[in-house]
Amino acid sequence: QLQLVESGGGLVQPGGSLRLSCAVSGFPLDYYAIGWFRQAPGKGREGVSCISRTNIIYADSVKGRFTISSDTAKNTVYLQMNRLKPEDAAVYYCAAGSRIALWPQDYDTWGQGTQVTVSS
Repeated sequence: QLQLVESGGGLVQPGGSLRLSCAVSGFPLDYYAIGWFRQAPGKGREGVSCISRTNIIYADSVKGRFTISSDTAKNTVYLQMNRLKPEDAAVYYCAAGSRIALWPQDYDTWGQGTQVTVSS
């Protein structure tokens, strides 16, 4: 059974960094596209970045600040977030889907989420 577990969220000051992890179990990482999404209070779920065996996509709002990567030996996908802004604060989710895209509707299996708070 495919499962995803996020970790690494927390409180950080504006301009700071965090690294989120998405541990995937049940299937090899290469079987799926893995996406990072976020949802702030009162807003819809937004695609942040996604990675497949052959491609990487970033939302315009995070290009140049966030980096997605994967470690197939650990079956884990990471999201390195630098120069964080208050508007980056949200619950961050990772999800697995059959094709790489920034649309939540393209992903079938979701983790429980991890909170990122950006505040001084």
